[in-house]
Amino acid sequence: MWKGRFAKATADLVQQYGESISYDWRMYRHDIAGSIAHARAQVKAGTLTEDEFSAIEQGLRDIEKEIESGDFEFSIELEDIHMNIESALTQKIGAAGAKLHTARSRNDQVATDTRLYCREEIDPLTTHLTELQGALLKQAEQYAAAVIPGYTHLQRGQPVTVGHHLLAYVEMLDRDKGRLADCRKRVNVCPLGSGALAGSTINLDRQQIADELGFDRVTTNSMDAISDRDYIAELLFAMALVGTHLSRLSEDLILWCSSEFGFATLSDAHTTGSSLMPQKKNPDVCELTRGKTGRLYGNLVALLTAAKGLPLTYNRDLQEDKEPLFDSIDTLKLALKVNTEMIADMAINVDACEAAASDPLLLATDLADYLVKNGVPFRQAHELVGQAVAASVDSGTPLDQLDLTQVSEHYGADAKEVFDLQTALAARTNPGAPSVENVKAEVTRWQDEL
Repeated sequence: MWKGRFAKATADLVQQYGESISYDWRMYRHDIAGSIAHARAQVKAGTLTEDEFSAIEQGLRDIEKEIESGDFEFSIELEDIHMNIESALTQKIGAAGAKLHTARSRNDQVATDTRLYCREEIDPLTTHLTELQGALLKQAEQYAAAVIPGYTHLQRGQPVTVGHHLLAYVEMLDRDKGRLADCRKRVNVCPLGSGALAGSTINLDRQQIADELGFDRVTTNSMDAISDRDYIAELLFAMALVGTHLSRLSEDLILWCSSEFGFATLSDAHTTGSSLMPQKKNPDVCELTRGKTGRLYGNLVALLTAAKGLPLTYNRDLQEDKEPLFDSIDTLKLALKVNTEMIADMAINVDACEAAASDPLLLATDLADYLVKNGVPFRQAHELVGQAVAASVDSGTPLDQLDLTQVSEHYGADAKEVFDLQTALAARTNPGAPSVENVKAEVTRWQDEL
């Protein structure tokens, strides 16, 4: 494609080093769609006849079918999907194929293809997130009233329910969907017509091209349009943050499935055994998810690092945007699907949850609230409850069986009523708090929304 300027053929090692067809072939449909829209605009501009356009469109459709059927032979010498398709088209239809690239550069071509690809992949990611929310929601509905300890610093803090805990992840995933939707708006801008960096003296109708390809608008600066990879970085970040949420969920489930917690059991279909220890049932899906999140982070950092020192406009470094993008999309789609299956098949061990939640220390803060309601300033109430906890530990007497009146005159005989777990949980009625009624209402709200 540049033989007019060069006297020597490209070295084999350089071809191996610079090719991208081994991975960017997956954008063939997007490349063909962009080429057809570009060719149609050429007809309007007078650089193609209607007959030439028809030949180009039919030739591209035939190539698309060949790729889909596995009959197309990709060539490393042609570097990328763009030149592989253009070369095959020219071989099929002759001179008309060679006219296709008029007023277009691979720079704006790849930017267009990549945006089309990102846009197409955001939609199934959103669907998979919704499906995982649905699986969590069904479990939250079933265990809306199953009480467990809520933790800070991995130390028992206050009582919540399994339903409330799982709904926290429904919230996280919904923010992830919002970020993807917002990212999609910035993805959906058409750079085709920006040329190599300064447009072309052959002015095609860029808005027509954008409309045909389903873009919301066209880019307004040719140099930025060619060099911009913000939309990929933003998508990689959004996917990395989904990974963060999946990894946190995984860590919770790893703990819950341990003998020490015993709150949950994962199905045999979503766990593995040990080659040596026959008793083992390992939460490998959770561990792999936790580990693969590091890949999502690495892909984001790889792109940011590749782009950080580039002058305007296009530099070959930008070819390094695709492998991280493709890998993150493939990794996250599979992670979302397998986690959805796993959550749907998970069982909660209600007895173990209730046993853990029976710890009276979970209601220490409620005891402080009791004192506050009786006129004790909170800081003083906090200290008095701390003294009671210390007395409980020192004497080996559970806090709910301690004679609190011996700790302070501020405790009345009714202080022990604080330790009724159901009453304590039912009192948490503020929006966002984990009373069973609140949890059930949130389940209903999410069911309607999803």
